[in-house]
Amino acid sequence: MPFALITGASKGIGKSIARTLASRGYDLLLVARSEELLKTVSEEISTVSVVTCHYLTIDLAAEQAADMVYSWCQNNHFPVSILVNNAGYGLSGSFEKYSAEAHSEMLRLNIITLVKLTRLFLPELKKQPASYILNIASSAAYQAVPFLSAYAASKAFVLSFSRGLYHELKGTSVSVTCVCPGPTETHFIDRANIGAKGQKAAARFNMSPETVAHIAVNSLFKRKLEVITGGINKLTAFFVWLLPKSLVETVAKKLYD
Repeated sequence: MPFALITGASKGIGKSIARTLASRGYDLLLVARSEELLKTVSEEISTVSVVTCHYLTIDLAAEQAADMVYSWCQNNHFPVSILVNNAGYGLSGSFEKYSAEAHSEMLRLNIITLVKLTRLFLPELKKQPASYILNIASSAAYQAVPFLSAYAASKAFVLSFSRGLYHELKGTSVSVTCVCPGPTETHFIDRANIGAKGQKAAARFNMSPETVAHIAVNSLFKRKLEVITGGINKLTAFFVWLLPKSLVETVAKKLYD
């Protein structure tokens, strides 16, 4: 049986997606940078299910990371029918707060690695009777977010890329789903160094990673194109579309300044 390949699978949404797919009988290929966490997740899943679970420890922000993941699958004869591009992170604060290399590293992970993995695995996905690409974006994809400028722009890319590819692949066995979560109870806020105001605002609308994963996997198998998780997040996206951009961006700036 073909595998589900999940990046950023050691914690948060990626870990929950792995558990959800395992509960549906999918063998798993888990990829992340922490061997200790990957080993724990793999053992936990193997304990409660009968699926096969392999993992690869790699920094997906590295320049050749996508090629190494693809080679790992090819060398071990791991056929893939589900590709989950979940790995990603943000940098919060003034754009000048971070070095050019820090921004480049984030964008390599959020954009370049995602695109390369998709391109490398697409020919194999097309050979499967039914296959799926799941890209995890963010509710930040729908607007510019001052003090999360590069991160929000990277997620806007993921959403736009997913929508374009979805239409390109119509008539093939491959579907593309882009899920845009709002605030989620993960380590994103800690890694992004989001300030107290942003954390307080996010806490009001937090969803559990298990809930987001359940929505994502259901949407994947229904071959939905674009999904915003949670009613509040859908309403927010509507107002972002309806209201003047300058007003929306000014409000967002006050949250993260």
